[in-house]
This record gives sequence, structure tokens and C-alpha cells, in this order.
Amino acid sequence: MKEASESLNFLEHIIEEDLKSGLPKNSLRFRFPPEPNGYLHIGHAASICLNFGLGEDHQSPVNLRFDDTNPIKEEQEFVDSIKHNIEWLGFKWAQECYTSDYFQQLFDWAVELIKKGKAYVDGQSPELIAEQKGTPTSPGKPSPHRDRPIAENLELFEKMKNGDFPAGSYVLRAKIDMASPNMLMRDPLMYRILNKAHHRTGNDWCIYPMYDWAHGQSDYIEQISHSLCTLEFKSHRELYDWFLDQIYDENKVRPKQREFARRNLSYTVMSKRKLLELLQSKTVAGWDDPRMPTISGLRRRGYTPESIRKFSELSGISKRDSVTDVSLLEYAIREDLNKRATRAMAVIDPVKLIITNYPEGKTEMLEAENNPEMENSGSHQVPFSRELYIEKEDFKEEAGNKYFRLTIGKEVRLKNAYIIKGESVVKDAQGKITEIHCTADLESRSGSGTEASMRKVKGTLHWVSMQHAIKAEIREYDRLFLDEAPDSHGDKSFMEYINPESLKITKEAFLEPFLQNAKLEDKFQFQRVGYFTLDQDATAQHLIFNKTVGLKDSWAKAQTKEQPQAIEQKAIQGQGRSPINEIQKISKKYTNLSGTKLETARANIAKLAKDVTYDELEPLFGTAKKKVGTRIGVTIALGVLLENGLARNEAIEAFIQAGLEDDHELLVEEAKAVDGQRQ
Repeated sequence: MKEASESLNFLEHIIEEDLKSGLPKNSLRFRFPPEPNGYLHIGHAASICLNFGLGEDHQSPVNLRFDDTNPIKEEQEFVDSIKHNIEWLGFKWAQECYTSDYFQQLFDWAVELIKKGKAYVDGQSPELIAEQKGTPTSPGKPSPHRDRPIAENLELFEKMKNGDFPAGSYVLRAKIDMASPNMLMRDPLMYRILNKAHHRTGNDWCIYPMYDWAHGQSDYIEQISHSLCTLEFKSHRELYDWFLDQIYDENKVRPKQREFARRNLSYTVMSKRKLLELLQSKTVAGWDDPRMPTISGLRRRGYTPESIRKFSELSGISKRDSVTDVSLLEYAIREDLNKRATRAMAVIDPVKLIITNYPEGKTEMLEAENNPEMENSGSHQVPFSRELYIEKEDFKEEAGNKYFRLTIGKEVRLKNAYIIKGESVVKDAQGKITEIHCTADLESRSGSGTEASMRKVKGTLHWVSMQHAIKAEIREYDRLFLDEAPDSHGDKSFMEYINPESLKITKEAFLEPFLQNAKLEDKFQFQRVGYFTLDQDATAQHLIFNKTVGLKDSWAKAQTKEQPQAIEQKAIQGQGRSPINEIQKISKKYTNLSGTKLETARANIAKLAKDVTYDELEPLFGTAKKKVGTRIGVTIALGVLLENGLARNEAIEAFIQAGLEDDHELLVEEAKAVDGQRQ
């Protein structure tokens, strides 16, 4: 259980209230129910951490249940990868379950519904059934088979089960309400014919239950107390409960479905269909390509279980869909690797450096600390010699005073080694620098305790001894998409926003010999470059390192308490925008924000509203329904005006009422707050 001092998310509050209302603690049971039709991604990690985290907090069992009701898309490969990912994240399930284990029970319950006159067999085409369902504003038309005799329905359903009909010829539908305002309640499908072998049941079945019929009943069979799913299933809750009503035994636990916002990430796509398109187009090399948002891809890139769990914790659980900035994920792994990664040196784009006053043929072993952030992390030795590799970008033949790397006539320190000064260069026929000649202060070796070793110089470079360097392939990954929301452009395919520079491969980089013995799961900080991990395709003869993330921490700096507001206000003042225009600008992106950014945006709108007049605000009351962010911003601003004495009128009341009746929870919350000011 969480400490009382910790804030609970809204799902945890629901559970606490249920316990207070009499639900026995030993009746708490959760589940993670993936469909085995693809690899899990970072969005699924939120659900994994939520459900298994609740299990840990309450010391309650959590089932892993595969909702394997569609043999066309499901494979054992996906089952295996899902299990592997959950174990890697550090969670253990109480029972490994499969909806396919319940096929007979689901069939038997369906027969009972037919006998009660609550289900019927329909032989119409999918197109006709869809047409008859009507629209959200007009009722549907009943199927001509809706009142088929029970005996005939039972006979047809049995023949469907026995494989007497071709795929698509018949379906079983629940008989509910063709005039329901909830389209899902208009006689939904329960079974369809699929003449396809199942990865577990083989050819035992040729009819398969629809997700809505199977999901809630599977929860009930397993006695799940809280069925937590993402917001797109909110409209399914009424159907979930209707199906449970048909089989519920009051002596058993009745599952409660509740919804939370799915995890969306900037600069990526989460749809399995779109991820599959990336694979099929060979844009990526596989489900575990390090550019993919899959857990397998993140692991191969070098992410740790701890970083993904931390990211889920920082992102939080919300009632509304939003987009989490990918920099938060990068922040989580950077913070984790800073504490655990072993420091080492690698030169990716080398140029030869010769220390002309260092003895030829001499090699000395220098001490390098493994991790200054980790107590007792130890050290390792690095060979040093007369001829080294340094990065090309770390040298300029001529440079200004603000250039703190190596140049002619200036000093820098070589990491763990000596202070050197650039003297001259050697160039080829094309004018390209092939060698840098320098001299070293041979009394300045790091850690030697000499007075020279204490001298301070502004630049420190990493290096590798040419004589001892090992070769490796380096793969540097960047974001797969150039656009923050690549699948939000209705007129363009998300594929048009692929980043052509998302993978840069250096076939021959030079590393210190300590890295020859690197193992999978080892984490390294290549000093001054970034964090790296060994790739699964590496061998002792061909080392391959993947870049996990760079060293720069831009997200943490942006999250200081006052800085976001200061930046926002500075932008307003500098660009001379009016407060009402600035409110509109902030509001446009309001529904894509979360956490601190959302709080900052709301605070800025409220502050700007103090300088807005009613005459400026009132024209925005007519903002289109789909522009939810703007309507939320106007509602926040209206609340400030009312709080400062603005008199209510008919237009204000109508605007508030429209907000209260909206289907966007955040707008409803703001409208309620404004409506409550009258009391």
C-alpha cells in the first residue's frame, strides 16, 4: 500500500473507496490482458506498470491473460515476446491465462442467451448489418432475423460451431436495443465464423468470440475485481456490464471496468497497424529495431527496466488523452544510466594525434574511474602511448577565445592523462589534416600529485591509444520521425515524416581495449559522447555498440518550477501579442499537454485572463466543438472574469452549459468549476 502522505491517482482512489465500501481486500485481483498480435510498446508499459504496480501496492494477485480471440493476427511469437518483456520489466504474474481456455464456457453462455431470447443468428452481410445500425442521432433498424425462433437459432449456432457454413456467412448477435444512443448496444456481434487454425486450440473451433463478449466474461471467470482499460473502451462499459448482467452470480465478485488515458509519445506512432507498416516497408529492421517504441526495441537500444518504470511513474495516470514528450523518456534513461554506466573512451570520427616529446615505444597504464556517481564502482586501466586518436571535431587549426578544445598554441587536458599543447599539423594533397602534432607537459599526469598535475585548463578531451585500440561498429539512433505528431495529419501519411537521419552507422570506430569484454546488458558512457550498449548481433570479432541517448539533459532544465512560466511570459512580452491572442495560442495545444506543462499552461491562461475584457472573450463562445483546447482556455478565462465580478448573462450561461454537456472530461471539469462559482 502507498503511504498516506503520497497522492493517489484517480484509479487508486476508486479502489480505496471500494475497500471502504466493503470489498474484501483478499478479493482484489488485477490483470494485464494483451492481444498477442504484435510486440508490446511503451504505451503498453503504462498498463503493465499500473496493473502490476497495484498488485504490489495491495499485495494482490495480477493475472497475465492473453485475449487470443482472433487467430488471423495472433502468433505464438507474440505470446513469447510479451511474457519476456513483462519479466524483463521486473514483474511476476499470478496466473498465465488465455481467453482460448474459456472458449467452451463462452459458447455455453452464448447458448443460454439464445435460450433466453437475448441472442440470435444473423445471416446478413457485414455491410448491411452496419447500415441497419443507424447513426448516433437516428435509431437503427432491426434485422429481419431478430425474431428468428429460438430453436432455429440454436440449430444454426450449433452448425456454425460444427463448421457447416463458410466464413462470414453467419454471426451471432446479442439482442439489446436498436434505438440505444450508444451504438455499441445496437445488437452487437458476439461470434463470427473464421475458418482459421488457432495458435493454441488448433482446429478445435471455427467460430470465435468477439472481444466485447469475451473480455468481460474472462474477467468474471478469473474473478478480476478491477478491469482497467484505456479510454477508447469507455463507451464499451455499458455493453461490458450488460453482458455481465446475463451471467452474474451475486455470490461472486463482479468485475468493475474503469478507464484511463493511453500513453502517447511525441515523435513516434503507437498503432500496431502503423508499426507493422514500418516493418513491412523495411523502414525498420524488425519489431526490436532500436528506433521502434516497442519494449524490445527500447531494450536493444539500451533502456533499462528501471528507466521505463520511472518514466511510467513520472508520466502518471490521467483521465484524458495527452501526448507525453519523448524527452521525458530520454530523461528517465539518462538519469538511470548516469548512476550505473561504466565510463569508457571511444573515438568515433578519428584523427591521428602525435605527442612529439613522449618517448617512442613507451606504454604506460593509466587509472580510469569506472563511475564517479557510484560508490565503490572501482576503476580500470587504460593504455597510453605516443600516438593517439582523438575526435576530428575536437581540433581546429585556428579558433577563437571561446573554443575550449585543441588548437595550435593552446592547452587542453587528455582525460586521465597529460596536458598537451597543439604545435602543428600534417595535411594531405587535398588539404585534409592527417596528423596533429603536439607536446605534453610530462609532469602533469592526472593523479600524480605533482604541482603541474594540479594546473587547470579549460578543455578536456577523450582519446584512444592507436597501438591498443580495438575496432567497433557504432550505431547512433535519433528519433524516427521529424514531426512531433506524425500521424495527426489527415491529408498526409505518417510515413512522409520519416527522419532519413534516424540511423547513422560508423563502421570503424576506435575504442579503449577495456570494452573488448563488454557483455549484453552492460551499460557504458562513452565519455563526452553519450550512453551506449552492446548490440545483440555483436561478436567478439565484430563489436557493435548502440547509442541509447546523448549526454545533454534538456528536459530536466525545462522543468524547473519558475522557468516554464518565465519563458512563456518573456515570449509574450517580446512578441507583443495581446493577452486574448496569447490565450488562443496556448489553448490550441492544451489537450496535448500533461503534468507540469499542463499546469503551467493553465496558470498562464488564468494570469493572462486578468487583462482580457468580456468583449474580447465573448466572440470565442462560438468556437467550433472540435476545437476543445480553445473552448477550455475560454472557460478558464471566463472563470477569472466571473471571479473578478463579471455579471452573468444568457450567453455566458449557454456557453457554460455547452461545456457541461461536452464529452471531453477536461472541458467538463473546467465548466463545473465555473458553474460552481455561482454558489
